[in-house]
Amino acid sequence: MWITGILGRPKISGAQLVAILPLAIVHTMGNLFTNMSLGKVAVSFTHTIKAMEPFFSVLLSALFLGELPTVWVVLSLLPIVGGVALASLTEASFNWAGFWSAMASNVTFQSRNVLSKKLMVKKEESLDNINLFSIITVMSFFLLAPVAFLTEGIKITPTALQSAGLNVKQVLTRSFLAALCFHAYQQVSYMILARVSPVTHSVGNCVKRVVVIVTSVLFFRTPVSPINSLGTAIALAGVFLYSQLKRLKPKPKTA
Repeated sequence: MWITGILGRPKISGAQLVAILPLAIVHTMGNLFTNMSLGKVAVSFTHTIKAMEPFFSVLLSALFLGELPTVWVVLSLLPIVGGVALASLTEASFNWAGFWSAMASNVTFQSRNVLSKKLMVKKEESLDNINLFSIITVMSFFLLAPVAFLTEGIKITPTALQSAGLNVKQVLTRSFLAALCFHAYQQVSYMILARVSPVTHSVGNCVKRVVVIVTSVLFFRTPVSPINSLGTAIALAGVFLYSQLKRLKPKPKTA
């Protein structure tokens, strides 16, 4: 977009790059942890755990932005945590590596959102959301590329893919489409984050979880027990309750 002129190239100072670097680090870690979880457990279970985003968003917003939640908002987080716990106990594909990877992705992604919002509200230093996310993505590439090369290396060459019985053209095509869709999703996510609070953003993200969970169960034909379904439903109902309580503004005190 910068090369074609569709998007104006930002003028970045060294101080801004230093401020953005932590965002790139947690962004990279969040993607790594999510993919680690997806490799260990069912897609639907990973996204059930990631429904706990509001819990971490509230905690991190209180720590870094000074946004203290009301008692009712805190109470609404209980069914989210309880529902995820219930779903975890009855998940056929459950293992600790997949569980903790998904939990770690919650922490890192919500840290990125809260820190990004903190950077966005500093008007004198802020970038527009598209350029901010673009710089984070470029930094993330340079952080991850050496690691991927050292750990995977020859495993991702066309010869290695063919020897593993994979269709190289299909792998490259699907990888490109997945990358395009993922970047578009993240870009839209940042555009929304620039307009709402991190907590509201995490609630909207949980609506996406419903679509992902249902679609993955149907597409991959993942076995889901009634108790597992109940746990997922409780967690998502908690997210809905939480979103409704967040809309309620405390009444101003009268003298």
